[in-house]
Amino acid sequence: MKKSHMQELLIGAHLSISKGLDDVFRQADELGCTTLQLFTKSGRQWHAKPLDVEEIAIFKAAHKAHHHMPLVAHASYLINIGSPDATLAHKSTAALAQELERCELLGIHYLVLHPGSHRDTDIESCLERVAHNLTTVLNKVPGSAMILLETMAGQGSTVGSSFEELGTILKKTHNNPRLGVCLDTCHVFAAGYDFTTPTGYAQLWHNFDAHIGKHALKVIHLNDSQKPLGSHVDRHCDIGTGAIGAAGFRLIMQDETLAHIPKILETPKESLDDDARNLDALRKLAK
Repeated sequence: MKKSHMQELLIGAHLSISKGLDDVFRQADELGCTTLQLFTKSGRQWHAKPLDVEEIAIFKAAHKAHHHMPLVAHASYLINIGSPDATLAHKSTAALAQELERCELLGIHYLVLHPGSHRDTDIESCLERVAHNLTTVLNKVPGSAMILLETMAGQGSTVGSSFEELGTILKKTHNNPRLGVCLDTCHVFAAGYDFTTPTGYAQLWHNFDAHIGKHALKVIHLNDSQKPLGSHVDRHCDIGTGAIGAAGFRLIMQDETLAHIPKILETPKESLDDDARNLDALRKLAK
């Protein structure tokens, strides 16, 4: 019997590892997630205690018990592989390699990365540094885990707020098959891509395909935006309550061509109840 569209939905949330890496699966069960995102270490620290054999085994057993649901990790916010400061760029590249190694050990297929910041230097040289350092990391860490460049809002001196910039990075890495893209709804809206109408929605994907290639899309972050279209300010809010509104998310949730793409909530939360509320909103929009 063919599964319904609802059963095929891959939706989840970014879940806490404060009680251990494997605890994300307990949280996923509570929320009815079919995918999830986590940090494999603190997202606001450079270093992490190495993973031990038992910890890896427990995590992999829990993942197997959950039918190997798609897993997404998010890299540390401190990493800036586009930095013009050679010391910081080197430190960031080493940290990214460590995070990719952890994904390989845990069987996590996707590692989402903020592309970087040019720190008030020129964008083109920053994109060159990002591409060079990505190539270095992928050569250093063999395996199947992919690095996904996240679309950015364009706040400050960050790069990656335009599909053209992300496409340039991919081209400079010779379209390495272990690189892809994570589209964040809040970020692309803040960057000026209006997908709240059917026409705008179609145009967004036309632009994405023209500059990046839709085959490179591997994960979607679902976040409404506190700030208006083109604000270049990254402020997430609950689904349907912000400037994007329910219409934009309905278009995504009812798009059958995106059914196979893991969709992850990063909306503000104080408890799992907040995730449950936003996941329920997305499920209703999918009907």
